Amino acid sequence: MDLAYPRPQLQRAQWTTLNGTWRFCYDDDRALTTPQEIKDWPLQIRVPFPPESQASGIGDTGFHKAFWYEREFDCEPGDDRVILRFGAVDYSAKVWVNGQLAMTHEGGYTPFWADITHLLNKTGPQTVTLRAEDDPADLTKPRGKQDWQLEPHAIWYPRTSGIWQTVWFERVGRTYIDKLRWTPKVEGYALGFYTRIGGDPQDNLLVEVSLRLGERLLACDRYQVMEGEVDRSIALSDPGIDDFRNELLWSPERPTLLSATVRLLRGGVVLDEFSSYTALRSVDIMRDRFMLNGRPYLLRLVLDQGYWPESLMAAPSDEALRRDVELAKAMGFNGVRKHQKIEDPRYLYWADRLGLLVWEEMPSAYRFTRTAIKRTVREWGDVIERDYSHPCVIVWVPFNESWGVPELTSQGSQRHAVQALYHLTKTLDATRPVIGNDGWESGATDIIGIHDYDNNIDHLRQRYGAEIVPAELFDRRRPGGRVLTLDGFPHRGQPVMLTEFGGIAFQTQAKADPSVKFIWGYSNAKTQEEFAQQYEKLLHTVIHTALFSGFCYTQFADTFQEANGLLNADRTPKIPLERLAAASNVARTWIPGGV
Repeated sequence: MDLAYPRPQLQRAQWTTLNGTWRFCYDDDRALTTPQEIKDWPLQIRVPFPPESQASGIGDTGFHKAFWYEREFDCEPGDDRVILRFGAVDYSAKVWVNGQLAMTHEGGYTPFWADITHLLNKTGPQTVTLRAEDDPADLTKPRGKQDWQLEPHAIWYPRTSGIWQTVWFERVGRTYIDKLRWTPKVEGYALGFYTRIGGDPQDNLLVEVSLRLGERLLACDRYQVMEGEVDRSIALSDPGIDDFRNELLWSPERPTLLSATVRLLRGGVVLDEFSSYTALRSVDIMRDRFMLNGRPYLLRLVLDQGYWPESLMAAPSDEALRRDVELAKAMGFNGVRKHQKIEDPRYLYWADRLGLLVWEEMPSAYRFTRTAIKRTVREWGDVIERDYSHPCVIVWVPFNESWGVPELTSQGSQRHAVQALYHLTKTLDATRPVIGNDGWESGATDIIGIHDYDNNIDHLRQRYGAEIVPAELFDRRRPGGRVLTLDGFPHRGQPVMLTEFGGIAFQTQAKADPSVKFIWGYSNAKTQEEFAQQYEKLLHTVIHTALFSGFCYTQFADTFQEANGLLNADRTPKIPLERLAAASNVARTWIPGGV
């Protein structure tokens, strides 16, 4: 993990990881306010693993509200700038460099950084200190599946506090590019290209961008920097025929990436340079179908919690993230619904590179208050900004199952919150579909998602079969005891997808986690063959239900007490991958050209 550049779409050569051993202490009374007050560091922790995890070397899952980290690092001051970056710290953070406050941040899933050039010692090592605060009982912060009870219960898991993604610093010029955004424009065979300039303002700056497909140069353009930014459209040659057109388009079946080199120039002198990548692909909704690159496309997703037994939300390694992408594809899925977690950008990199679609879902708060909504809005905006350019991301989901907005049918303020997040998301990114509230009680939404864990296939056929008129479905179906659509938001012909179903619990004694005190699922299988047959019948029924334009099976892997994964928690398959793939890839003939 240390050797993988943490921000894959803006990769510079001069960077240094700060992962590894840090000094560590708890501050449960929240009595300490500055590094100078700390007299003792009784513990060491392995960053970027949270203190609740075994991988951190601590493994303390008790209630703690505040944490301190510290380490030295070598970084000699020079003529350039030094930017210190944190991938994610849960939940709020303050950072000091050499005893001076460098930055503050709130939000457990998004990155933050600061220019620390002016804080560096002229000689000797540098010291970075971080204070993280993460109140385990606070239900007004976006927390996802992190339990607020001492022991995990029902569908919630151990907490992840403090640093849980890579820490690093990089050297840049006095003037440099600090933001990059790609927007595919398949209909015009072009790519939107946006950069923003940071550091010392200078006149007569140019940004040069070159795009390649393998060794073939597709474009090499230079743009004048105007008011500190460049916002242009890079036109590619229209191939004219489908063969070459399809060769350039990104999809799970052919994940074509275009490599990019971006340079900042002034008077022929290179001030900044980095590598990036992008892709040509479009996602859209046409009547009742999801469209990928202008063609109907059946979404075959699996719900992925993104947890590991030894490291919780932090991935054990970059190889583990790649392996999860490979396993999802090997099981026959073309995408994942990342559930209640904003995943490490390295996962999105592997999904981009290997070809896996990703639904991105905002972790929920569990109380509806002004504070909760303000926190959600701010962090959700940062999430969209971070992941906008990844071609694998195809759908945004601000709310799930009315979590955090539990009275949608009766409280206008809560309905307005969902509508506001839907429209905010469409404003920040007009290129992707948005599901306002997945599962039930749909209001403003581009896709209606239904969660139904009834594993009786006859019941599923009766509810969603060919003879069912959609209007009747929305009038009478009550998954989870909730209405499917809110008053004032009738079905307008949007795609209908079964976005959670299955959840068959099956755990062999050999794979049982001794730390898990009970196992849980929506139904159970006692033998491997029973598990396989239940899964195959469910998949066959759902795939051949013409109402659905996509589905998401629950779930990818066992996650603590939830033993309803297709894989064990250690990612070994419960039944052969080939058998899982065969069930997921049953042909569905009603879609033109197959799936």
